[in-house]
Amino acid sequence: MMGESGTRTSLLRRLLDAAGYRLEDRPAGLKAVRNRDRRVVLVVAGSPSPAEVELEFPPDSLHRTIIYTEDPGPAARSVASERGLEVLDAQTLGPAMGELLLPSPVALVRDTDDAEEGEGPLEPPPSFVPTQTRTVRPRLSEEDARTVAGVEEGRYVLRLVPFYVAPYRVRTPTPHGRPGTIADHLVAVNALSGRVDVWEVGERDLVEEIELPSERLEPTLSEHEARERAESALRRHHTVSVDHTEQHAGALIIERRKVPPGPSDLAIGTAVVLHVPFWYAESSGGRVVVDAVSGGPVAELDEAR
Repeated sequence: MMGESGTRTSLLRRLLDAAGYRLEDRPAGLKAVRNRDRRVVLVVAGSPSPAEVELEFPPDSLHRTIIYTEDPGPAARSVASERGLEVLDAQTLGPAMGELLLPSPVALVRDTDDAEEGEGPLEPPPSFVPTQTRTVRPRLSEEDARTVAGVEEGRYVLRLVPFYVAPYRVRTPTPHGRPGTIADHLVAVNALSGRVDVWEVGERDLVEEIELPSERLEPTLSEHEARERAESALRRHHTVSVDHTEQHAGALIIERRKVPPGPSDLAIGTAVVLHVPFWYAESSGGRVVVDAVSGGPVAELDEAR
């Protein structure tokens, strides 16, 4: 019978594959490589030293993570820290799942094919969602959610949380006021809590309906409120730090300032409501919410429920 570590590895294999990693079984363990953000994950059995498995990581990898099926101990963590390797185990894996599976906002920047550097206001990008596909397909089953949440006893409910999602186009500020690169992204506003996230087209599978029993929640935030929150959050998100250097009387003065996108450098398109699946684990010890797409635990989404 498959043990707990084997179950976790099997779950990781499915999630990493769905998140766009190329999987390869190596003597050291399961190796997962995602080229678009140069992230590499190595799932190892036992407690080999990070020095023993470091050669599994390509030289050009930017994010290198070792997932141990058991606690590697402080010595291994120290070696990994010296070599710039991230170490995760059963206790720390859950909070890191979202970052491992969904690329970071920095990695999601993609130049549009017709992007041009120049002045002038930006046109909002067109809608990205077919009319009937308004639900995000979950990747985690209830059994998977129990493994991630670590809550064996209790009631698990799959809730479809509404998000206002819109395409947007931004011209990123650059030093000395030169026109920046134009890129397209998605902004997603939780229609219950108001939290704002940046998404990328294609990272979530959209369907008309899902087969699993679920509760569909309705927005409590208006579209106007969501749009205001999105614009404010996006201007903060795309603000850059610029070092301005001047020389006065032989002294070099460096002034660091933050430059947000200008009024004409951000254009948000038409929003649609998408329902995103989350597993709610409710037990006598409280409630844990697990993202049914990324597998990462999340902050409370709806305090009223």
